[in-house]
Amino acid sequence: MNILVLCTGNSCRSQMAEGWLKFFANQYQKDINVYSAGIETHGLNPDAVFYMKEAGIDISNHTSNNILEYKNIEFSLILTVCDHAKENCPIFHSKAKRIHHNFIDPSKAIQSEKENLFRKVRDEIKNFSEQLIKEIL
Repeated sequence: MNILVLCTGNSCRSQMAEGWLKFFANQYQKDINVYSAGIETHGLNPDAVFYMKEAGIDISNHTSNNILEYKNIEFSLILTVCDHAKENCPIFHSKAKRIHHNFIDPSKAIQSEKENLFRKVRDEIKNFSEQLIKEIL
């Protein structure tokens, strides 16, 4: 099974979701390939790397990819994690089931709120990802 997580810039929320989905797929010993992409590429957000590592998930080797890089992969599920990507995604022909869940973008937080917001969104994505993997099984 191939899962694509899609966001605007593939720098933060989609990267965290990719990390969590891989973690839970491995934990439940399921053969699931997880990819993440953006409708643009903004590079990997260092705060996303930091707060995921804090939770025990290393995403430092992830890359920021454009959705068009995956046009030849047959996905079973496409998960959009932000409204902007859902509304602005280029036509991506696929028979995949589509799920949308908008997560707040923690990278947009003011500095004094960034730490708490990153942890909150990270944990929301964790809970969502675990539930999604359980439902797939």
